[in-house]
Amino acid sequence: MTLGITTQFIRYAIVGLVSNLVLYAFYLILTSSGMGHKLSMSLLYAMGVFQTFYINKRWSFAHQGSAHKALIRYVAAYASGYILNLVMLMVLVDRYGLPHQIVQGAMIIFLAFMLFLMQRYWIFRNSHAHSI
Repeated sequence: MTLGITTQFIRYAIVGLVSNLVLYAFYLILTSSGMGHKLSMSLLYAMGVFQTFYINKRWSFAHQGSAHKALIRYVAAYASGYILNLVMLMVLVDRYGLPHQIVQGAMIIFLAFMLFLMQRYWIFRNSHAHSI
């Protein structure tokens, strides 16, 4: 079954919204309890990757392909998102002194759009689409 981009985006947004609200709440709890913003983001980011993989594979994108290959691409995509997130925290918070709560909130939104496109066109692409 092939889902249209609108359906995929709505489903992806629901999964992401619920996941990110929960993880952001834990981020705020961890940082207010004394854990550093980069360590908090790192731990929760890893949790989010594995928590959303199977839901996005099965429900958001209805992907019928190999779970193993998709997981490798998923981890690679989220690793690039992690590195970008970490660099932005280091630059905008550590160097320029912006509030980490705002920077992390903005990164969640930016990465959500970036990762949706990666999932639609690379990670969970239709089997008849050409390889990238």
